[in-house]
Amino acid sequence: MNGQSIGLKEWAVAVKALEEGRQIIVLRKGGISEETRDFRLESPAFFLFPTFEHQRAELVKEDERAVVASTQEEAARHPGFFKLTSYAEVAEEIEVTDSATLSKLDELHIWTHDYAEERLKWKKTKPLHVLLLRVYKLEEPIELPMREEYNGCKSWTAFSDELPGRAQTPVLEDEEFAEKVSAVQEALKK
Repeated sequence: MNGQSIGLKEWAVAVKALEEGRQIIVLRKGGISEETRDFRLESPAFFLFPTFEHQRAELVKEDERAVVASTQEEAARHPGFFKLTSYAEVAEEIEVTDSATLSKLDELHIWTHDYAEERLKWKKTKPLHVLLLRVYKLEEPIELPMREEYNGCKSWTAFSDELPGRAQTPVLEDEEFAEKVSAVQEALKK
């Protein structure tokens, strides 16, 4: 799969946080329907595909809970369709295998500590993948029909629709992004 035709499925609330530069990481373990039974980086660049499956307000930090509702309201205004509004490139992939290391990242993402722990403990023998993403906002969203093959609890979706090229702008300037990457790296050293 190439980055021009693939999407990483992520909760809409997390996509919003990435697009607003409030976080640069996602925590991945692989979906229930994952063909490989664990997470694998299929492409170093991809669209962020906002999803609602498993997204619940109580699984994100309190100050993010209103965003869960707003993303669901936005999606309800376009039944049968979804919008791609951002593109990401992986700057770094880190494997986390223990609670102590994961706890060091608590302040750098929107999920509750308990939910992040739950992700780590699911499929105990597999590492949790922390992806540091350089995110770009599309200047014009791409609206696509929600096809049956896009559904399901899996990390990646290969789009069967022809995706037009779109101008994109980095969410964070180079210096801001470098500072956030450094914050993750420093947190993990503690």
